Formats: sequence, structure tokens, C-alpha cells
Amino acid sequence: MNDNFFKNKKVLVTGHTGFKGAWLSYYLYLLGSKVMGISLKPSTNPSLFEILNLKNKIDNNYVNILEKKKIEKRILRFKPDIIFHLAAQAIIKKSYDFPLETWKTNLLGTIHILEAIRKQKKKCHCVLITSDKCYKNFEKIKGYKEDDILGGIDPYSASKAATEIAFKSYFDCFLKDTKHRLVTARAGNVIGGGDWSQNRIIPDCVRAKSKNKKVKIRNPKASRPWQHVIEIINGYLKLAKKLNSNIKINGQSFNFGPKNSEIVAVNNILKNISINWPGFKWVKVGNIIKNETDLLVLNTNKVNKILNWKTRLKVDFAVKLTIEWYREFYENKKKNLTFIIDLTKNQILDYHKKFKI
Repeated sequence: MNDNFFKNKKVLVTGHTGFKGAWLSYYLYLLGSKVMGISLKPSTNPSLFEILNLKNKIDNNYVNILEKKKIEKRILRFKPDIIFHLAAQAIIKKSYDFPLETWKTNLLGTIHILEAIRKQKKKCHCVLITSDKCYKNFEKIKGYKEDDILGGIDPYSASKAATEIAFKSYFDCFLKDTKHRLVTARAGNVIGGGDWSQNRIIPDCVRAKSKNKKVKIRNPKASRPWQHVIEIINGYLKLAKKLNSNIKINGQSFNFGPKNSEIVAVNNILKNISINWPGFKWVKVGNIIKNETDLLVLNTNKVNKILNWKTRLKVDFAVKLTIEWYREFYENKKKNLTFIIDLTKNQILDYHKKFKI
């Protein structure tokens, strides 16, 4: 893969055993980066991290992001050129069940990374991943801009809003006048193969389909900014690269999301799953999560202009790529998993060849 910027760079990925973290770590591995991962052990079975055999491809560290001394020790020893901070408790329903864990992981975990960056003498570029749900949601159609009011009612959304505030405080008080460069990235509703998290639409759907059961859908009319994982990873990489050449974006935040025409209801996603995996069935249930919203739209003019980034894959095709991945896995999982590693690699290579970083 041609991109000399990331080749041989020391890159830290927190949350590397999670869905997006595994995709990002593998993408960086293919780019020739020297990747170190810090995370808990995989929380799902199956696990994309294990399927891709990333443990033997990168410097793997199972450390809780809340263990401040251990985190600092590993970071300061590694001396990363770039940090992508993805470690988080990212499930809204789980945030209601475990609010304290959610707050501590998302807020204090990020502060621990910022503290380590403060202590590192070597210049470091850092992309902190928060969420599109960090905004106070008025369900407005025009979409939220990066300087709109932060908020969030549920513990997950509120903790991500608080994380953005903590980032701004640390940047202005301690990091603004250093050689380090930092930004936050806000995105949500990422789809793609290898996600087995609970209470997410597509993972719930493929689990049910694999067992020939109907999946329970809470809110089929809810609209979300769906985007394929490779697109958002491409955006994170572009953002890290731009930090190196454009100091003006230091300390800023960036929205990543699809065009408004690609923001569709859950119903549309279910229809596309049925087209790409015949026999899929679902049923509506009444247990809607408390305070769950029907509409969430981001304004992405900033990344369009500064990074020349936008989603290139239409939502129908993004779902097709995703279901193709899961079908291959479930229909061939008893065989050697080399085939699914090759499929993941080819999806990355195909996208990278067309759109670069």
C-alpha cells in the first residue's frame, strides 16, 4: 500500500481489540506502521482482533485504560509518533446498566492519555475519538456543527460530551504551546464486518440470522448517519496526516458522517440485509431505550473542506460489503480463517487504491 507518511511510524491505538480499533490496527499494519495496541482483552466471541491474528502482527498490550501508571509507562517507553485513542465503553444500553464504569472509562481514560502526552518529550500527533452523540440533541435536520452545544442525557452521550470539554481544557491549559498536536473526531453508527457488540443493529441482525431466529428491533423508524468502517478509518488517518502539515487545526474537533441523502432509517438497513442475505427476519418490540432519539445528523462541511474527506460508499453498498463479510464468516467459519483475513485485507486495499489517504 502506497502511503509513505505512515510507513515505519510508531502508532499507538487504544481500544485495538474492539471493532473499529481492530480495523484501524490492521489498516496501519498494511501501511507498514509499527503499531502498539493498548486495550482490555477482546470482549466479544467471535472477535475480529483474534480472527485477524493481530496479537502476532503488532505490539499487543492488555491493559485497562484506567490503570494510569501502567498506561503512562507503556506510552513513554514506546514514544509514539501518533496516537489514536479509541478505548471506550461505547454501548448506550450498557451505559444505563453500568453508568460509573462508562463515565470512568470514557472520561478518566481519555485524561490518562492526555496526561501521558504531557509527559512525553517527543512530538506526538493525537486523534481522540469521541462520538456524534456528544451534542445536545434537538433532532434538527440541518445537522450539528463542531461549535454547537455539547450535551447528552444518557451516561454514554454525556460522558462523551464531558470528554470533549476535558480535551479542550487540557489543550488550552497544558498542550497548546507544546510541540504536540491534538484533535478530536466525532462520528457514529459505523458498520462493517467483525462487529459483535450487543445492542447494535447489524451485529444483532447477523447473530439472529446465523441462528435462524428473528431479530428484535426497537425503533425501525429511527434515522442514523450510517457509514462503513473503512471510510471512517480513512478519515481518522487523513486527520492525523493533516495534523502534520496544518498547525491551524491543532486543538480543533471534526465531524465525520455521510451525506444527508445517505442518512436513512433502520427500516432501510433491514431491507438491505434481507436483499444481501435471504431468509433474514425481524420483529418490532416495544422496549425502546430511555431517551433514545429518532434523528441525528452531523454537518461535515469542515472535513469536506480541510481534509477533502467525504463518504464515497452509498449506504446500500456499505451494507452489502458488511453482509458479504458476515456471510463469508458464518458460512465458512469451520474452515481455515485465512479466507476472512483475505476478505478484510481486500476490502481495505480496494478502498485505499481508489481513495488514498
